[in-house]
Amino acid sequence: MPVYTCTTTTATLNEKSKKELAAEITRIHAEINHVASTYVNVVFHELPTGNIFTDSAPSSVLLINGWAREGHPADKTTQLVLDIAGASSRVTGLPVENILVVIQSSPARFAVEGGRVLPEPGQEAAWLAPNTASDRSGSRPGSPASR
Repeated sequence: MPVYTCTTTTATLNEKSKKELAAEITRIHAEINHVASTYVNVVFHELPTGNIFTDSAPSSVLLINGWAREGHPADKTTQLVLDIAGASSRVTGLPVENILVVIQSSPARFAVEGGRVLPEPGQEAAWLAPNTASDRSGSRPGSPASR
């Protein structure tokens, strides 16, 4: 359901940091928004050095752009960005001043996953029920548990 794109330069994160950061973003999102972690997607987009600028100068920042369904309480979304920024700094060693976390949202009906329109926040159990019945593993197609 949610998608987080972490954009930085190729020299900023190693494979271990990416794996740990993906795990932290997934954990934080699942805990705060009360959704199954199996639906959290984290993508790393790395650009060559000199392709990200802050204040018109090349920089090694970490830009995390998340998408989630509309309808989550504002205070929870604020907690989400704060927790992700803090975890990102701990995992990567980057100062929090070099990390930008933004959450954008749109109605659930504007997104499709697994061929189905996403449920409104709070309606996940009903939405997941048909998937669980037809998939004995309880995982979604493409997830590590389904491979």
